[in-house]
Amino acid sequence: MDVATFLGRHPPFDSLPRDALARVAAHVQIEHFAPGATILQQSGEPARFLYVVRKGAVEVMDDGSLIDLLGEGEIFGAPSLLGGFAPTVTVRAHEDTLCYLIDEDAAAEVLGTTEGVRFVMRSMRRRVFAIDDSWEAERDASRFQTVASLVRRGPVTCEPATTVAEAAERMARERVSCLLVPTPEGLGIITDRDLRTRVVAERRPADTPVTEVMSFPAVTVPDDAMAGEVLLAMIERGFHHFPVRNAAGALAGVVTDTDLMGLGRHTPFALKSAIERSSSREEVIAAAGDLPLVVGALVDSSADPVDVGHVVAFAIDAVTKRLLEIGVHDLGEPPAPWAWLALGSAARQEQALHTDQDHALAYDPVDLPVEEVDAYFEKLATFVTDGLEMAGVPKCHGDAMASHPQMRRSLEGWTDAFREWISAPGMHGSIMLSIAFDYRRVAGPLDAEAPLDALIRTIPRYPLFLRHLSRRALDHRPPTGFFRDLVVEAKGEHAGRLDVKRGGITIIGNLARAYALGAGLTDKRTIARLRAAEAAGVIDAETRTGLEEAFRFLWGARLEHHVRQLRSGTALDDFLDPAELGSVARQALKEAFKVIARAQRTVATELGVPVR
Repeated sequence: MDVATFLGRHPPFDSLPRDALARVAAHVQIEHFAPGATILQQSGEPARFLYVVRKGAVEVMDDGSLIDLLGEGEIFGAPSLLGGFAPTVTVRAHEDTLCYLIDEDAAAEVLGTTEGVRFVMRSMRRRVFAIDDSWEAERDASRFQTVASLVRRGPVTCEPATTVAEAAERMARERVSCLLVPTPEGLGIITDRDLRTRVVAERRPADTPVTEVMSFPAVTVPDDAMAGEVLLAMIERGFHHFPVRNAAGALAGVVTDTDLMGLGRHTPFALKSAIERSSSREEVIAAAGDLPLVVGALVDSSADPVDVGHVVAFAIDAVTKRLLEIGVHDLGEPPAPWAWLALGSAARQEQALHTDQDHALAYDPVDLPVEEVDAYFEKLATFVTDGLEMAGVPKCHGDAMASHPQMRRSLEGWTDAFREWISAPGMHGSIMLSIAFDYRRVAGPLDAEAPLDALIRTIPRYPLFLRHLSRRALDHRPPTGFFRDLVVEAKGEHAGRLDVKRGGITIIGNLARAYALGAGLTDKRTIARLRAAEAAGVIDAETRTGLEEAFRFLWGARLEHHVRQLRSGTALDDFLDPAELGSVARQALKEAFKVIARAQRTVATELGVPVR
């Protein structure tokens, strides 16, 4: 079999035109490696060729641990060759091995194609997961572990009639921080925190039954849930324990916050706890000052970048809630039921360190004059908005904040406004699309989401609004130009850089909103919207996958950029210099923007309008 025929049977060469494949084959050298021979050395000289295994097999080693075995037709050396950096792994012959060696120019022709970039990124992701697996025994809480692997012992339970004194004694004897309480109505849980806050602090008698102070019903997780997912749920909901059920529904044990993450100072748990314990606005502001260090630690640990955005949002939620509690304490009880609503990226829980405030307030005046009710909430909103600014979250330049009169309305006022924006979207309604139509209740007893969700479900009946939705998804263009080069700012303070948020992340968010709201779907987060849109048949699997991968990649690039700026003492922005990236990352950046451009062209075609 000749070289071209062999290569053409394996990715990414199988996507090359015949003439391009022939050019690559003409550049191939053949080299034999004896068993155990080192081909590439971790942290050694950069690769000078792209290697293809022709016969035999090679071992991929990370710090002496075998993480992969590559066989006939598989490639290695691409990131090191294209980026010019030291190999991140050692590659050695597993047996007598023949390899095709492709020089840099020919390799660039192969890997510069769309399929080539995708192939390299898939290979890198696989390699990262393989390295993670090899480290699993040394890591306390890999996000890729299932919680079943973290359960240290079977469940410790007590009867509903058990007294709090007996429960405390049993916790101490069993060395556990909680007891599960099975009852005929369901499962309860009592924790050491419950004993402190609901028994000792309230001076309840020692013979109080645990059923009076336990949390009920206890929220459980399946034993095949990923540790990372459960960790995020804990942070978001303020839980420290999750009972775990096996596939049969039986209790397998309990997973705790300390099982999932150490409680050092710069962890999401420690940050949230410090904020919640703050007794004044000044203490809240001081506690929130650790957020950049938490984000830096998460980025360094290669946490999922979208999850890091969720953690930032959880922290800002915690600041908001504590400021609201302090404000209510100072101002007195609210005169009417209310809800503090996060808007925009805060509602989607997709926030970076470089963010601003977007929020609103809804209330139900009942029988009181609206003016009287609004006067109280104006003071509360101003207190919280000013506090958030002092905590490092700047005010919105467009005044999309509850301190502004237009962003404080009765719930009926909000539903009337949504109904008007949907049925007859003028200029103002079109502007509010990117702000108010992403909403989430953060605090307050008033259920403001349900009536707004009901209106969202009617959107498919309003074709004019659907066109507005789609047009907003075309407002910005990704920074790609002639020959698919990256387009950077030509002058000004951002010369030579591109806006990764406006030119990428925001567009994907707008597309996801158009897909979801256009189908009457009430999901808020971007990835959840893309997946719901695919399930509803609005977009195909290829579009969803491409946009989701692009979203994660761009979020990662944005967060790493922010952390670099933070550590260098530079003011944070979203303008990325492509020259800071390696060639593989630049190719991946171009590919992400191409995916966005293709999705926009599809939307434009359906609208019958040109893409600007």
